[in-house]
Amino acid sequence: MSVLDLIPAPVRPWAVALVLLLVAGVSAAGAWQVQKWRYGKLQANQAMLSAESAEARANAALAALEVEQGKRLALEAKLKTNDDTHYKELSDAKKGQQRLSDRLATADVRLSVLLATGPGCSSGNGLPAAASAGSVVHGGARAELDPAHAQRIVAITGDGDQGLIALAACQAYAKEVSTPK
Repeated sequence: MSVLDLIPAPVRPWAVALVLLLVAGVSAAGAWQVQKWRYGKLQANQAMLSAESAEARANAALAALEVEQGKRLALEAKLKTNDDTHYKELSDAKKGQQRLSDRLATADVRLSVLLATGPGCSSGNGLPAAASAGSVVHGGARAELDPAHAQRIVAITGDGDQGLIALAACQAYAKEVSTPK
């Protein structure tokens, strides 16, 4: 006797259909699980590739950032060196101006100017003035400036020196910053 004989005859087609549906359902559930496993594996693989790609991009960005930071630090060091150089030049010029101003104030040094000689001058003879005793006149006739005027001239030239040094510092800064590396 077979299992099929145990099922009454009018219910047999329904039992066979039920068994076939059960087999189809189990097959579908099995296929579903296999596809779920394959799709999960594919997603995990894609997530791993995406994470590796993101890590590679982050490492590249970090390396580029380190390079740029190195360039910035090198530029800052160059600019500091330039600033120190220009500050030293400026302080040396100020010290020199102050020494000259002090020497002018103590009458240790006197400023003089060349007097114009020639056909358009009031003296008109074109000859240098006679040298006084104990002095030698080189070139044309000279006249000493009043100490107050000499101080003003030294102050003006000192301001000009400071302006030129500041201009040179600005030009060096602009050149250093604008030069592509």
